[in-house]
Amino acid sequence: MGLTLQKGQALSLAKTDGTPLTRVRLGLGWDSAAPAKRGLFGGLKKAAEVDLDASAIFFDASGQAVDVVFFNQLASKDGSTQHTGDNRTGAGDGDDESILVDLSRVSPAVAQVVFIISSYTGQSFNLVQNAFCRLVDESAAGTPEVARYQLTDAGTHTAMIMAKVSRTGTGWSFKAIGDRATGRTAGDLVPHAAAAL
Repeated sequence: MGLTLQKGQALSLAKTDGTPLTRVRLGLGWDSAAPAKRGLFGGLKKAAEVDLDASAIFFDASGQAVDVVFFNQLASKDGSTQHTGDNRTGAGDGDDESILVDLSRVSPAVAQVVFIISSYTGQSFNLVQNAFCRLVDESAAGTPEVARYQLTDAGTHTAMIMAKVSRTGTGWSFKAIGDRATGRTAGDLVPHAAAAL
């Protein structure tokens, strides 16, 4: 189990021997908190499903968005980043959506990558529970978890700016953000993500 981060905490993305992490996966998970409803004949209907989407927005040093990875564009222009596909329900254990990043291949023009989750259907986070993001070392045997950020912030917002990775002098750092936002798509959330740089 990796380090559990609180909102605003950061860590350097380096292995125990000091070499930088290069291949990482950001896993995002959530469950529906919507209550089951009584059907016409008194039986319980299953809880409403919540369709959250994980996205990554790439920013240059001036704070301009230069690329995005989301359910409709599964790979970055530089080939460094791959979205593993859309999960429309949050059903099941573990990561519901994942974004794989080879930090060594991220374009030199990119200074920061911001990871967000948003409700494509516009459902609020009052209907979401157990939301988390976690960073996994994809290059190590057993793909160990490096860090985890558990989201406990319910509310009427429709998106969260979850975390970011930023270039440092020697590699990259990871920071838990956890800021509320409003929007359905990665495009809607570029200004919110830019505010977290």
